[in-house]
Amino acid sequence: MYQAFTLISLLFCLLLSPLQADESITTSVGNLYKDGTALNGKQVTLQGKVVKVNNQIMQRNFIHLQDGSGNPKDGTHDITITSQSTANVGDQVKVTGTLVLDHDFGAGYKYPMLVEKATITTSDRQAP
Repeated sequence: MYQAFTLISLLFCLLLSPLQADESITTSVGNLYKDGTALNGKQVTLQGKVVKVNNQIMQRNFIHLQDGSGNPKDGTHDITITSQSTANVGDQVKVTGTLVLDHDFGAGYKYPMLVEKATITTSDRQAP
């Protein structure tokens, strides 16, 4: 009887304790392309310069970010971010969101890699 009570008490405590969110992985745009399979579905944080913005497409904003890493010749220098927040072209930002591979929104919006549902914070940091 005592063991059953202890087990119930332990389960009750576990259910009431707050769940910890996964820690975000800070990386570069170039490394997202290198490590994309391992990072798929995980929270990632990037810092860089906003180079393109398309607001209110399918109830979200699409922001392109570059940080000086990756290779323009093979397209690994630019990542698309979706967010309810926005930024301006030229802003230095920090973004945190979920890395998603091979996402097809339909209507011609297909992405081999993007960071979804990101939070965006402007910063004074200069991209390399």
